[in-house]
Amino acid sequence: MGLHCCLTKTNFQTLKLATIPCSSSFSSSVSLSPLPKIRTIATISFPTPRHFLFARAFSSTATQTTIPPAVSAPAKDSNKAVKPQWKAAIDFKWIRENKEAVATNIRIRNSNANLELVLELYDKLLNVQKEVERLRAERNVVASKMKGKLEPSERQKLIEEGKNLKEGLVTLEEDLLKLTDELQKEAQSIPNMTHPDVPVGGEDASTLRNMVGEPRKFSFPIKDHAQLGKDLDLFDFDAAAEISGSKFYYLKNEAVLLEMGLVNWAVSEVMKRGFTPLTTPEIVRSSVVEKCGFQPRGTNTQVYSIEGGDQCLIGTAEIPLGGIHMDSILLESSLPLKYVAFSHCFRTEAGAAGTATRGLYRVHQFSKVEMFVLCRPEESDSFHQELIEIEESLYSSLGLHFKTLDMASEDLGAPAYRKFDVEAWMPGLERYGEDLLS
Repeated sequence: MGLHCCLTKTNFQTLKLATIPCSSSFSSSVSLSPLPKIRTIATISFPTPRHFLFARAFSSTATQTTIPPAVSAPAKDSNKAVKPQWKAAIDFKWIRENKEAVATNIRIRNSNANLELVLELYDKLLNVQKEVERLRAERNVVASKMKGKLEPSERQKLIEEGKNLKEGLVTLEEDLLKLTDELQKEAQSIPNMTHPDVPVGGEDASTLRNMVGEPRKFSFPIKDHAQLGKDLDLFDFDAAAEISGSKFYYLKNEAVLLEMGLVNWAVSEVMKRGFTPLTTPEIVRSSVVEKCGFQPRGTNTQVYSIEGGDQCLIGTAEIPLGGIHMDSILLESSLPLKYVAFSHCFRTEAGAAGTATRGLYRVHQFSKVEMFVLCRPEESDSFHQELIEIEESLYSSLGLHFKTLDMASEDLGAPAYRKFDVEAWMPGLERYGEDLLS
């Protein structure tokens, strides 16, 4: 079982409030399937002008497309550049003025973002824009002169000059579009800025926030979940592998009732805290995934994309929840908005193999209950604490021994500003893990 709480600072300029210019959101998810799996994610998003990466995250309306029948995982060894589905209003001026801070952040996040290339492309873009503006101004002067009375030779001269200016503009405008796309692609790989209290380093640098209980001792040899499931006829991996492929499963008998019971219990408990229950779409536009800070068609993505269209299967309900109010104006008096959503989730889990991932661990499809809050920026810290307390209380209610970690910078992922993981002790595997399996 595991929990991690992510704090993501973004600037959702299109998610406007009536009396304040920006909004905050955080999500926390309790994944209660596959059996007996509890996976929790808490994400807080609150925008400030200096956090540039996801500026205007919910702007731009996607065009309607038809859902094609094929779903594909990303090519493992594809290096082809993927054009972003939308254009973020990234504050490149801020990046340039804070180059050292951004470079340091890229380094401590162990990101492969190329800051020098971004700044180089930005300078080129500015130069091309200036040249385009100059030629447009000259073309306007020529057009103005053409309105007066002119000698035939003078008019012909202006016609030739206007033609040359038009051809030059066409070339420069094409260059400008290409530069804009390339700059967007490179810039959107820059990770979000990092909370100053986040431990710097890899996963081993993560610090302990809380420890509840201790490992239970048994007087008999214990079995892991995979063996128990086989003995009790709770799930079927072989049939699922024939139908869907490896890392899929059928839940059977009491396992089905257990999952449904856990989902219902989790939703009911969170509703007691004032959260509105939702079920979400499980197919979303790629642009919405990108607006949440993910790269659905990148080389190392965990997202399943639908071939021939601009849609993806969700890897977490925080994506459709993050977009539920996009292009909307929310009254400040309506905040906070608290949601608890149930959905199925789909992830490629590329590279997941070995005994540590056998059974229901790192599967391609699972069910999850997610908490999500939209609030004012100054309230984000308090709601973050509320989400963590709810998540830890759910773990405690199940009688689990677990620890909460303040995750290190290299383990945050690009969108996160801060993240907490709750890892439960798994007796069958004799280790802590993000998912409860034994």
